[in-house]
Amino acid sequence: MSERLWPEDGELVVCTVVDVKDFAAFVTLDEYDASQGLIPISEIARGWIKYIRDFIREGQKVVCKVLHVDTSRGHIDLSLKDVNDHQRREKIQEWKNEQKAHKWIGFAAEASGIEPAQITDTLRSEYSMFYPLFEDLVIHGDEVLRRFDLSEPVIKALMTVAADNVKVQKVTISGIMDMMSDKPDGVNVIRRALRSAEGKVPGVEVEITYLGAPRYQIKVTAPDYKSAEKAIEKVAANTIGVVERAGGTGKLIRKAK
Repeated sequence: MSERLWPEDGELVVCTVVDVKDFAAFVTLDEYDASQGLIPISEIARGWIKYIRDFIREGQKVVCKVLHVDTSRGHIDLSLKDVNDHQRREKIQEWKNEQKAHKWIGFAAEASGIEPAQITDTLRSEYSMFYPLFEDLVIHGDEVLRRFDLSEPVIKALMTVAADNVKVQKVTISGIMDMMSDKPDGVNVIRRALRSAEGKVPGVEVEITYLGAPRYQIKVTAPDYKSAEKAIEKVAANTIGVVERAGGTGKLIRKAK
């Protein structure tokens, strides 16, 4: 799964327990071609351990923290006790997502008649993990893939797989714009200002609703709050800027999540 041969110290890794002794548990690292690692009993759990199998057993999937890697001897020392529940859940979800992404790349490769490695080798220049790629495709479209040396059939296949399988959670925030123009063509000025808000931020949905002069509600839907905040500021600035350049006034008077 990983392009690196060895994990780094401090990294969280998904492991499969293959053997449990009285003094340690032996595991394979699922993301590193089943490389073997060892969890000494002192790193199994906090406090005194009477029976190691009360805490770990063969066949179990566990998330461990890498303590030390000795590439010359092929030894990987791990800790189970240094991983909290939140870290474990996040890592397992990341690992599951990455497994899905590799499967989707396989589907795209089969549909376009090439080997999966031809796709992964090309994409690794910018993506160390591939699930975020599919999220980017859903949010930003095929422009994400135009940076790479990929054929049109491959791009189309990847876009299809992304659309069929990835559902990106989105957030919506809203604000109120106060815009006025005393010019004879003030209505047209406001209309031009509202049209300027269309399609200004890729991957973001913008909706502006008339509430009654001089107020307009602006609603922005984006993948996360940070992107939404930036988008609403940009769209409001562009829209109000059109009015101000025509001699009118405007301001974003309220913004709320």
